[in-house]
This record gives sequence, C-alpha cells and structure tokens, in this order.
Amino acid sequence: MPTDAEDDEPRLAFDDSRRLTGANRWFDDPAVVLTALGAATTHPAAHVAWRERVARLCADLGWPVPSPVVQVRPGHVLLAVTAPVAMLFTATEVNEWAWECSAAEVEDLAVAGLTRLHDFDEAQATLRFRRRSREEVSAPLQRLLAAAAARGIDALVDDDTLSLGLGGGSRSWPRAALPLPMDVPWADLHAVPTLLVTGSNGKTTTTRLLAAMFARAGRVAGLCSTEGITVGGVLAEGGDYAGPAGARHVLRDRRVEVAVLETARGGLLRRGLAVSRADVAVVTNVSEDHLGEYGIADVDDIAEVKLALARVLGPAGVLVLNGGDEVLMRVAATLPHVQRVRSALFALQFDHPRLQSHRAAGGMTCGVEDGRLRLQDGASAVDLGEAVAMPLSVGGAAAYNVENLAAAALAAHAAGLPAELIAATLATFGATPGDNPGRLERRAWRGATVLVDYAHNPDGLAQLLRVARALAPRRLSLLLGQAGNRDDAAIGHLATTAAAFAPDLVVIKELPGMLRGRLPGAVPGLLRQGLLQAGVAVDRLVDEPDEEAAARRLLDAARDGDVVVLPIHTAAVRQRLAALLGDNPPR
Repeated sequence: MPTDAEDDEPRLAFDDSRRLTGANRWFDDPAVVLTALGAATTHPAAHVAWRERVARLCADLGWPVPSPVVQVRPGHVLLAVTAPVAMLFTATEVNEWAWECSAAEVEDLAVAGLTRLHDFDEAQATLRFRRRSREEVSAPLQRLLAAAAARGIDALVDDDTLSLGLGGGSRSWPRAALPLPMDVPWADLHAVPTLLVTGSNGKTTTTRLLAAMFARAGRVAGLCSTEGITVGGVLAEGGDYAGPAGARHVLRDRRVEVAVLETARGGLLRRGLAVSRADVAVVTNVSEDHLGEYGIADVDDIAEVKLALARVLGPAGVLVLNGGDEVLMRVAATLPHVQRVRSALFALQFDHPRLQSHRAAGGMTCGVEDGRLRLQDGASAVDLGEAVAMPLSVGGAAAYNVENLAAAALAAHAAGLPAELIAATLATFGATPGDNPGRLERRAWRGATVLVDYAHNPDGLAQLLRVARALAPRRLSLLLGQAGNRDDAAIGHLATTAAAFAPDLVVIKELPGMLRGRLPGAVPGLLRQGLLQAGVAVDRLVDEPDEEAAARRLLDAARDGDVVVLPIHTAAVRQRLAALLGDNPPR
C-alpha cells in the first residue's frame, strides 16, 4: 500500500470482489465476498460501520438479513455477506460501497481512483442500488426458479443457461429464451445421485474409483476432474474441470445417471458450490498449498473451505472424512454445518482411535486390519480384500492410495453400491495406466521403473517419493517444477521435500504456461536455491526450461534398476510421454 507521502498514488479499497453463486465457506446460501485492503482493515470501528451499512442497505432493498462475516487476515480483511442469487452483481456493489464509506470514515481520507458514492448519503445510494437490482433481476427466471423450488426440482443457473433437474432428468434453456412455467415438462425432471470429492491430494483418483464402481454396476457415470469431463468412461472435454463449470456440464448431460464431481479449492473460493444438494461428500485430506490466495492464511483455512461440501448434504447425506487427518478433524469439530450431518471416517489403520470411537457410536468406518481392507457399518462388517494386492497400493508402498481406496469404498457404500461390486473394483482398478492416467502411472523403461504423477504440492511429492524409495532404486532421479502462483516459501518447501529423499539426479523444469505473473526462470531459480541449501550437490542438478525436454533428459539417463519420478503438470506432455513409454508395466 502507498505511504502517507505518496498522496498522488491511488489508494485501493479492495483487491477482489466476487459472487459466490452457491453454498460456500461461510454460508449455505449464495453470497458476495470482498477482500479489503488498507489501514482500515485492522480497525474494529470500520468493521462495525461496514456491518451496519450493509444491514441497513439490505433492509432498505427488501433483501433478507445478510448475516455479515468479518475475517481479519494479515494485510487484508474478508467481508462476506449473503444476498439474493438473482441480485449478486448488485450485491457486490453494495458490499464495495459499504466498505469504502466505512474505511474512509475511519481513515479520514477519500479513496482516490474509484468512482464510488462517498459523497452520496445512504438514501441516494439505496435509490441507485434499487435501480441497479431492477435492471439485473429477470422476472421470467425468477418465476421458473420459484416454480422449480415449489416442486423440489434442482436448478442450475449461470450467466448463459438455466437447467432444471439433473443429469438424465434435466432440461436446459438459454437465459435469453426461457419458457413459461406451464411449458416446462415438470414430470420428466428429477435428480440423479450426486457425489462430491475434495481434498488437497487424491481427489482425481477417488473420483475415478467411484466412477469405475458405478460403471461396473451398469450405470452411466458423469465425472468432472482436473483432467477433464468423462461420461460413461468416454472423454467429453479435456482440461481442468474441477470447478462449477465442470459440475454444470456433467449435470446438464442427459446421458448421466450418477454424477461424481471433483470439487477443487479454486472453484469453491471463487464461486462456491455449483450444486444445492448432494448425496455423499468426501474430503480426502488437507495440506498446505495455495496459501495467500483468496484469504487462505493457513491449513486450517483450507480445511474450512473443503468442509463447505457438508452444507449441501441433506438429512440422508453422508460426509466421508479422513479420520487420520488431525487438522481436518479438528476443524470439522468446530463447524456446526459439519456436526449436523452424518459422517463416515476412514484411515490407514482400522484400529485408529478416532475410528474406534466412531464405530462405538454406530458410525461407518473403513481401514486396514490384519492386511485386509475392512468396512464396517453398524454391526455389519465387510472384508473388501487384501490391501497390498490392490493395484493402486503398489504392494502397500502407496499408503496414501490405500486411504483413497478406503474413502471411495465408504462413499460407494453410502451411495448404495453392494460390497461385492466395491471389492471387485478395488481388486482391479489401477492395474493398467489407462485406469488412472497421470496418477502414479508405473512404466518400464530400459530396465528402470518410471513413475508418472501430478504431485503438485510438497505433501503429494513426499507421498510419491516414499513410493519411489520403497521400490529400492539403484538410483533415484526426479523431475521438479512448480507453478508460479505459490509464494517463495512454498516453492522452497517443495525443494526441501525433494532433497529429503536424497535424489541422485534432479532436472529442474520451467512451466512456461504456468508462470502466473512470475518472470521466466524465477521459479527454477528458487527451486535450485532450495535444493542447494538443503544439501543436494550442485553436480546433481540440471536445468531444463521445457517440461517435455526435461522429462526426456531423465529418461535418456535411465539405467537398469533406476526409479525415475516424473511429476508432469501439462496434459499434452503427459500424453506424448505415454506414447513414448508405451503400455509396459514394470515387473
């Protein structure tokens, strides 16, 4: 922020103002949130004034009580408030205006460079916002939403399209050509089972497992993830679709009989949840990643965001949680919307104390006991098979994948799939690279074992390197890179994580398509610095600015008995490497 001496510089009252079109971190309902900046962010008087202004404006506009929330973070404050979904653009302006006026009062300064209403009284502001909301609201849309709500029909709305019902029970219309309620085929509209999966790591693997289980049951699964959208196992769209756009795409496809929706942090923070109802929600784990973005200060914040999924679970819904994740479970115990839903817990060990307590209270659990993956629901216990024989476990070396197996088993059981079908899927899924592309793919190459994975944060990289070390390599070589939207400390943490596994060769890559505001070479420079400071010898480090060239350099150096670890972050590069490596599983 500018100093007092820099009066000619514009002062920004906020950094980010966004609409949350569904349930979100703070509320069950749509809302708007502002990331406010400036000296006033630390003044309780400004927070009180903002709350009062927002409440008065919403009352004058005839809106419901807005339930304002203030969360102070280092250098900024988050100001969130509920608002009618049909008037969220207006609500963002209300929020901005209320804060700018409140901040100006406390700081005794005008906010330069912005065209807000500091010189208007609140009556004039209310008139303006009334005009703005009348322009924004669509009477035909509101009539259809009201008619759907009266019939218990799910609605999905974005800037271009309205859909009523879900999956095979849905119909969609352009917002510019909406039908009359009497012309909607209400009798044909219905929901489909919907499962949500989030977490810092393991989301895509868990969603793919669930989709495979439903496919084995003969049901057409629609899946969205960071790898794209598939319907019935066929890729419909490639790319990162782990947000609201991907969820809407799946839920508007009339072939879909069950929806499995990866739900990533970014979409949750930017827009909230796309769905208003789900049958099962899974949180695989939480770890430090993306700190500093959208008000995320620490891993507790990450856990709170992920646990927003519980807000859309109905009375019969089930929340599947990693009972061995201490941060996740501690934060979950503080959130009323989590406590009001039925939960199921998984962990690596079936006898984990938290799972024991949950079972004693009649809850569902899943974990490994005497080498077998065991699921218990009340008095009913099911043996799902030998854990080390399940391909995803890599002979037990991939403990994190055993957790993903347990999470998927609980979610599938909660969704009503039979135990025999769940066990059959766990016994085969991951046997070929095509089952779970880009996630712990294992290939043979010149006598070496190649592990291809996404591994985009320190925790994910550590898990991958534990698997590599468990394979007892003659030499361990590693491809290392990171997107530019992590801060310097996070990039350094990735480097020290890699160094802890004593790699014999590290090729440091640039990700030109993921600079995210950094200059070329900045991220590789930080990684190299972190590796050297952690004790990796300089002669073990190689720089390569192209991801594919970096991977090929490691493959060219591979010898019999080596393990080559390739965290690949670009789908096109991974596809070309897959063609090069072929479908050759290691012995």
